[in-house]
Amino acid sequence: MNETLRLLYDKFYTPLPMVESEQEVETCHRQLIERLDKPERKLVLQIIDAQNLMIEQRSVDSFICGFRLAWEMAYELNHFEIDRHPSSEEKAEMDA
Repeated sequence: MNETLRLLYDKFYTPLPMVESEQEVETCHRQLIERLDKPERKLVLQIIDAQNLMIEQRSVDSFICGFRLAWEMAYELNHFEIDRHPSSEEKAEMDA
C-alpha cells in the first residue's frame, strides 16, 4: 500500500520553487569549499545529504498520512447515514 501511495506522491507532488533558498545554499556551499579541507567538506556534505533524505522521507510520510486521513474521512462520510439513528421526522417518512 505504501508503495502505491509513494507512486501517487511522485506523480502529483510538485516541489515549491525556492529560488532564493537554493541560491543561498549554493553560495554557502561554495564558501565551505573555499574554507574547509577535503575531509571536513566531505563530512558537511554527508550531513546535508542525510538531512535532505530525512526531509524527503518526512514529506512522503506527510502525504501518506494526509491521504489516509482523507480516505478514512471519506469512508466515515459514506457510512454516516447508515450508522446514525434516524430522527423522528425521518422515521415518519419511512413509515409513510
